[in-house]
Amino acid sequence: MSLFVMQLTHIDVSLWCPERGLVGCSWQVDALLDGELGEDGMLFDFGNVKPWIKRTLDAGLDHTLLVPTQAPGVNVSECPEGICVRTTSPYPMEVRGPQEAFSLLPWPAITLDAVAEHLSQQLTEQRPDNVHRVTLTLHEEHHQEAAYGYSHGLKRHTGNCQRIAHGHRSRLCIWQHEQRQPELEQQWATWLDNRYLLEEADIAVRQSDTLTCRYQAAQGEFSITLPQSLCSVLPGPTTVENIAAWLANEVATKSGETTRIQAFEGINKGAFATCSPSAAP
Repeated sequence: MSLFVMQLTHIDVSLWCPERGLVGCSWQVDALLDGELGEDGMLFDFGNVKPWIKRTLDAGLDHTLLVPTQAPGVNVSECPEGICVRTTSPYPMEVRGPQEAFSLLPWPAITLDAVAEHLSQQLTEQRPDNVHRVTLTLHEEHHQEAAYGYSHGLKRHTGNCQRIAHGHRSRLCIWQHEQRQPELEQQWATWLDNRYLLEEADIAVRQSDTLTCRYQAAQGEFSITLPQSLCSVLPGPTTVENIAAWLANEVATKSGETTRIQAFEGINKGAFATCSPSAAP
């Protein structure tokens, strides 16, 4: 007997890719439980499946930086902050933070199938007696619209969003003259893809080609150093509300048209913002 739950939850992470570097990802989670019916005629109460699986994901891999420790150019060491991850290819990066902000995986690369199997094994080890196997399937959001991945951290957040290198893959919708602008959406999504978004006040060191962001949060001290060309600096915290407002201002200024932005933070949530060229600073 098998029990399934589709779109049970979402996972938002950043991962290090040997070809693309720091990548923001959002994955939908489907679950399949194989086992035997209990005396109540159920394999597992639907009301308990979602909180059990979501609690396990939230306490583990979700909102962390996934690091393939066997990838070329990746070095992981201990540091006063907890863990230090350094990379050399495709570009140099250094991330420091508490251990819980990282998922160190002994693989040459991060793949959806490998992550799904890793999580399935974790949940299977914690399964109720009548459940024989838990299988998760991960997939990106299915749509035809422009989308981009980004990484960031929110130092004032009381939850795991404070981790300096977690990310999302997000849709982007742009309206001008009350009509969607697909070409603008694709143009800006391409420019934004796999960028690091940071708050101006968190810049600790700015050199000719690199930028270091550093802050103290409830979970500990965090820092990240990246090529400056891959960073976008916002005047305030990189919440989805501020991202929407920042993009509305940028697009309105460059296009000379009043612009309405629908910015997503991962899957099925986000914020709207509107800006006219005359209102842009």
